[in-house]
Amino acid sequence: MANKTKKGLVILAIGSIPLIMTLGNSMLIPILPRMESELGVTAFQASLTITIFSVTAAISIPILGYLSDRFSRKAIIIPALAIYGAGGLLAGAAAAWFNSPFLWIMIGRALQGIGAAGTAPIAMALTGDLFKGGEQSKVLGLVEASNGFGKVLSPIVGSLLALLVWYGPFWGFPVFVLISLLLTGFFVKEKKKTKEPPPLGKYIKGLFTVFKHEGRWLFTAYLAGATCLFTLFGILFYLSDVLETTYTIDGVPKGAILAIPLLFMMTTSFITGSKIGKDLNRMKKMIVLGFTMMTISFATLVFFTNLVAFIGILVISSIGTGLVLPCLNSLITGSVGKERRGFVTSLYGSVRFLGVAAGPPIFETLMNWSRTGMFLTTAGLTFLLGILCLLFIHVKHKEGSKDEASNTLFKKLQLTTE
Repeated sequence: MANKTKKGLVILAIGSIPLIMTLGNSMLIPILPRMESELGVTAFQASLTITIFSVTAAISIPILGYLSDRFSRKAIIIPALAIYGAGGLLAGAAAAWFNSPFLWIMIGRALQGIGAAGTAPIAMALTGDLFKGGEQSKVLGLVEASNGFGKVLSPIVGSLLALLVWYGPFWGFPVFVLISLLLTGFFVKEKKKTKEPPPLGKYIKGLFTVFKHEGRWLFTAYLAGATCLFTLFGILFYLSDVLETTYTIDGVPKGAILAIPLLFMMTTSFITGSKIGKDLNRMKKMIVLGFTMMTISFATLVFFTNLVAFIGILVISSIGTGLVLPCLNSLITGSVGKERRGFVTSLYGSVRFLGVAAGPPIFETLMNWSRTGMFLTTAGLTFLLGILCLLFIHVKHKEGSKDEASNTLFKKLQLTTE
């Protein structure tokens, strides 16, 4: 019983890390229109507070991933969380006390991006270190569900904090970070490294070996993850704008509506992670099915302007995203040995952040161009990714059961890097 409690606390601590990272963007989406009016900036400039967070994270992630391989996961996660909280304090203080705070808010958001680089991607690698087999997939599913829960919770929390003052969400970051810091510091225990990390040259050579043997499907998986986050944040940005400008819905009701598709994504992620185990064939089918659902949803949204019907159709794409992401997490985390897992999962985190960064500004441009064109372009993108995943994520079973074949392939993938 004590063992189960201890493991549950470890999972809770790991799950808190991506939740904190998710708050970094999702909590600000409801306040972007208010930020425009309060600071006298354009919608594009307001969207840059999302973009700069994601771009600085994307640039920093591979560096912190390498450092987590060389030292330890906690040695990166703990300082990264502290930097994340400090960036929120700077942005909040600037908005409260400076006459022209926009530049300082952007600096604070850039700091938060650097901090975020040491959170969710490293948490994926940490999960791969601490859990094995089907349990690893289940915990990775919980990590993605925690990510989704953050997306569900954050628009509501952001809206509630904005009731106090529009920049309230910036002040909320340090509080949430402190909780994750305490959980991680007390309950996550890593095994001491039994051997010295390889020299940088050998480390890089090992990475080239990984991408030489597995690069085609790995890059396809990276692109698929980025596309999921690009479409998710782009559509949320569009929906946030429509709720305020067309329906005059703001504050907590707006946050609650934005949370509906995210709730479906979170639930689907949790269920998917608990069911896929290490069955690679099942993962591939789930990924292709997920992109098919996203394509159908986005293409169909062209014909719906009624809010209830629109959200009902949008939920289909959220379920599709919830099918895709846990499978990608498990494939990527299981494809490489512990010595280089931090870098490979961090590179995946980088492209996911780039997808988030590109979403709001590109969708802003597409919204100004054509609503129909926006949805059809998005549907075309997800259709293309579904085809690429079908073609390039190859699952070859040898003799024996599917599970045996899957485990054999995972071991083979790890041996290429060790």
